[in-house]
Amino acid sequence: MKKRLKVAELFLAAGLFAGVTACGGASTPEADVDNAPTVTEIEGEGGEGGEGGEGGEGGEGGEGGEGGEGGDYSEGEQANADFEDQLSGAELLSALQEGGHVIYFRHAQTEKDYADQADPNMSLDDCETQRKLNDVGIKQAEDIGAAFEEKGIPVGDVIASEYCRAWQTADLAFGTHTKNAQLNFLPFEEYTDEQVAEMQENVMPLLTEVPAAGENTVIVGHDDIFEAATGIYPDPQGIAYVLTPDGSGEFTLQANMLPEEWAEL
Repeated sequence: MKKRLKVAELFLAAGLFAGVTACGGASTPEADVDNAPTVTEIEGEGGEGGEGGEGGEGGEGGEGGEGGEGGDYSEGEQANADFEDQLSGAELLSALQEGGHVIYFRHAQTEKDYADQADPNMSLDDCETQRKLNDVGIKQAEDIGAAFEEKGIPVGDVIASEYCRAWQTADLAFGTHTKNAQLNFLPFEEYTDEQVAEMQENVMPLLTEVPAAGENTVIVGHDDIFEAATGIYPDPQGIAYVLTPDGSGEFTLQANMLPEEWAEL
């Protein structure tokens, strides 16, 4: 099993995720949102960098399930599996309809799962050199977009990495995207502490920017980018995390959503 980023060691050491239910598990409207983890609480003092580009656990199409079920967990996978929704169901839908949130999607399912960012023949300008969405991933993206429209969830900016699987997910779901290199992988399969910190520095401004009034910002990126910022490895492909920026450089993690769960809100 390929090692994952180890930012989440600080989470586990601090007990921030101890005893909570599995990712996507039931949470109640009575959940104490004021006690939801903020970015300052989760960052701690930095965290140990780790190895592993996108790919590996989960296999083709993300087998292994959410949080890497079916194998040993890395720290980031454990944080994903243990994450407890602060908002769910009708309460989450109402909050999203009001706007003010950042929704970070890991791109939809691909035909293969490997660290193509480390492939010397990979070109951001040529989708044929990159991992591609498979039929399941295409349907996931389309279904997500249909659910947003049906549920009346307002979408403002749609920001995607320059990798084809990310911006194509955005286009299939929302019909638009703006590419932003800050969401790109660094071109390595294994990351040093400094490279993890660089990815965190790149993505944090996007995660903490408050959306325009009455709108939600959608970001479509990758696993290690999100883990570098939060310590959570978002699994499987297509999963989303809902964050609420507070306007002071922090955010609250509110919920995670599997692709099929949007239609069930």
